[in-house]
Amino acid sequence: MRNVQRSNPSVRGSRLAAAVALACMTAGAASAGTIVGWGNDSYGQSTPPTGSNYTAISAGLAHSLALTGNGSVVGWGDNSNGQISVPSGSYSAIAAGWRFSAALGDDGSIAAWGENNQGQATAPAGNDFTAIAAGMDHGLALRADGSLVGWGSNDFGEATAPAGNDFVAVSAGWNYSLALRSDGSLVGWGNNQYGQSSVPGGTGFAAITGNWFHSLALRDDGSVVGWGVDSDGSATPPAGNDFLSVATGWNFSLAVKSDGTLAGWGENGSGEINFPAGSDYLAVAGGGYHALGLIVPEPTSLGLVSVALLGGCLRRTRSSRTA
Repeated sequence: MRNVQRSNPSVRGSRLAAAVALACMTAGAASAGTIVGWGNDSYGQSTPPTGSNYTAISAGLAHSLALTGNGSVVGWGDNSNGQISVPSGSYSAIAAGWRFSAALGDDGSIAAWGENNQGQATAPAGNDFTAIAAGMDHGLALRADGSLVGWGSNDFGEATAPAGNDFVAVSAGWNYSLALRSDGSLVGWGNNQYGQSSVPGGTGFAAITGNWFHSLALRDDGSVVGWGVDSDGSATPPAGNDFLSVATGWNFSLAVKSDGTLAGWGENGSGEINFPAGSDYLAVAGGGYHALGLIVPEPTSLGLVSVALLGGCLRRTRSSRTA
């Protein structure tokens, strides 16, 4: 896997910032935290469970998932297709799709459940998977050898992954897919009606996320670039190079900054970017018209940033340093 090193003395504490979309949210946080939700709550999808042992979050159309420190998965919100009826098991990553869900088992296998009219909840067999992503009606997975596999809806070729074994991250959107290569370049395939899978050229990218018809990528220097539908400004990120992770919702975008605060842009008709104030955010996830944040109380030490890509997610840990 490709590692990105950035130093910033203003970065506080020990924090895992994950790039989430309607896609993958990988576990492995150095510490667990609590969950907050905002935006549309018609199914209770933005009213998370209480507790402080959560290590990962993911948001679908109207349902939400969280991974706990003991490897169990909790779901809430819409369950009309069984998308929050989590099968028993011990998991290391979660992905909430439109009306289905997936989880990566500790043994490297994939479990999927919920709506299955396109085969999206029929995950591929095997136990060599390292990351997962869930889109509208299709799923993607990264294998240990760096290759990709897709399943589910393939009307636009979104589940037909490109060949190669140099991939380090994946993200699945509305009938399209994105991947990050080990050299820091991007590739997109599937529906391209609005340019959502026409990725920017070049290298130097560290994370990707796609949802409806817009996409975002985080660069090595901490800046963000967007493309695709931009009618509400969702593909026009704010300037700056202090971003740690990015997430996309239906037509809105969110990001975690190096000081632990959030930034949001795009549609706000349901309060999708009216997030609670705070500077202890570890990760953020965007769904249909709601969003989730993972909050971990800040330690007293400062640290240097070490970034490692884990599938469709961005993992950052900081080595302790005296303030």
